Amino acid sequence: MTHEQSRVSQDSETTVPDIDLPQYAGHPVRFLMRYARNRAVPHVMVFGFVGLAVSCAVFSSSYIRYLVDTMNQHVAGTSVRPVWTAVIWLAGIIAVDNLSWRVAGWYAAKTFVAVTGDVRRDLFRYLTGHSTGYFSDRMPAALAARISTAGSASFTLESLLAWNILPPCLNVLLSIGLMISVSPLMGSVITALAFTLAALMFRMARGGKKLHSSYAGSAADMDGEMQDVVGNLPLVRTFGMLGFERTRLAGLIDSEMAVRGVSLRNMEILRLVHAVLTAVLTAGLLVWIVWLWQNGAATVGDVVMVVGLGFMILHGTRDLAVALVETVQHTARLGETLSTILIPHEMRDQADAHGFASPPKGEVSFQNVIFHYPTGPNVLEHFNLHVTPGTRVGLVGRSGSGKSTVLALLQRQRYVQDGAVMIDGVNIRDLSEEALRGCMSVVPQDVSLLRRSVTDNIRYGKPDASDEDVRAAADAAECTDFIMALPEGFATEVGDRGVKLSGGQRQRLAIARAFLRNAPILILDEATSALDSESEHHIQEALHRLMQGRTVIAVAHRLSTLKDFDRIVVMQKGKIVEDGSPSELERRDGPYREFLELQAFDIPDL
Repeated sequence: MTHEQSRVSQDSETTVPDIDLPQYAGHPVRFLMRYARNRAVPHVMVFGFVGLAVSCAVFSSSYIRYLVDTMNQHVAGTSVRPVWTAVIWLAGIIAVDNLSWRVAGWYAAKTFVAVTGDVRRDLFRYLTGHSTGYFSDRMPAALAARISTAGSASFTLESLLAWNILPPCLNVLLSIGLMISVSPLMGSVITALAFTLAALMFRMARGGKKLHSSYAGSAADMDGEMQDVVGNLPLVRTFGMLGFERTRLAGLIDSEMAVRGVSLRNMEILRLVHAVLTAVLTAGLLVWIVWLWQNGAATVGDVVMVVGLGFMILHGTRDLAVALVETVQHTARLGETLSTILIPHEMRDQADAHGFASPPKGEVSFQNVIFHYPTGPNVLEHFNLHVTPGTRVGLVGRSGSGKSTVLALLQRQRYVQDGAVMIDGVNIRDLSEEALRGCMSVVPQDVSLLRRSVTDNIRYGKPDASDEDVRAAADAAECTDFIMALPEGFATEVGDRGVKLSGGQRQRLAIARAFLRNAPILILDEATSALDSESEHHIQEALHRLMQGRTVIAVAHRLSTLKDFDRIVVMQKGKIVEDGSPSELERRDGPYREFLELQAFDIPDL
């Protein structure tokens, strides 16, 4: 993505109005109608011209009857002008019929594709608004597969409606009207039979809805499982688990295919029932109209028209039955996606969310915070911590003491049960997502990089930054030398999650990203714990420059990385047990001094 594309994308994102989609969970038809209303005019053009085409096709039967009867009345050698008049009218109707289909197809080619894009954009936008907890409980790859499925299902449903449902419905209704003009009794009987057959097919189609929905869920989960394994092939190979994963996925595929087989057999049963009934009814209609002709109650033209209309009606119900089965299938797939994705957001901006009244300075305060995860005890209990702007604070403690939870709550990845987390005196619950994210930068232990160029990954910290700003940030993070050694320099694609780079290189790109963001609050989450000594040396120098003038809150296992910090906060079971400068705590008997002594003997206890 170029700098200009990134800027335009950012602008369009901020102008898209927020939408309340949860009301459509479990209601795929209402969901799709929402997009049809948004593009009402082109949809009217599509279905209007389809209706015109079908009308021409049906009424051509009436002109065929007129042509046949006229030819019977005007034998060769007499005036045949009425015959040629009928031919011209019939040719004109056929021309309008064919052209109408093409006009409908032209509008549909743009409109249905546009709806597909609208659906995928809105579902992706809504999906990305879910909390961290939502994604930790689900497989991200399966969620992405569901969005693709929803887009495809929406396109297919609109296409089915335009080409496979509306035409047979109109065919049946208009054909019945013409048939009544020949024989009211025959028209009434055919009407009753056609609607009875359609109702039977629809009932049978709805009966398979659960089967189709089950298959949709299995297919999405299978896609997620496969992407998960492919994305972690190095791990699979390292532990010699290729055979295990192949066997496991083969079993999952067998299970998915079994569900799909049941779904397809349900469709075939429905089609078989309809085929038998249609054959019987068509034969009966043919015998009836010939009997009427034999008794002088119908002309040859009537026979031709009624036979044609009968086939239209009965075959129309067949086509409608098949289309309904497919419609139920795709509706179930769309509904399964909506039920999974369109659950209410756990953490959304409040209606009156706002930004900072003035540029944030970076004051952070935890005020009597109580927090626990949904099914566990309190992780933080009456936790209080105040960090003045520009102060560097290190959080230390054994695993499970609550350090990472403090960072998560500050980033509003979870809500506290009681108390408040404040930035510059503003409760972070009252801040908009944009304002909250804009006031902080994060350098994590496990750096996330997108499968894009080095430039794009650094610019992620500030999408409107110029190339010169990106290079300046890279210089400050000591990235430029190794970047220029890459095959295409700053244009080099880093691979999936940055797999083409070493751990130290990924870490320095994250620091460059933080330099470019230039936020007043800097969060360091084990930023150097997984690096070799040489990489750590370069990164420590870059971090030292990055921390200047910023509020820094860092979690680190290596206490040596915190020696120049202003404060060390030692945590234990969700509470602060020590708080002071590194030199002060080093002289005092307590947990911090014990940790120093343990690390001096290379005993990992943090």
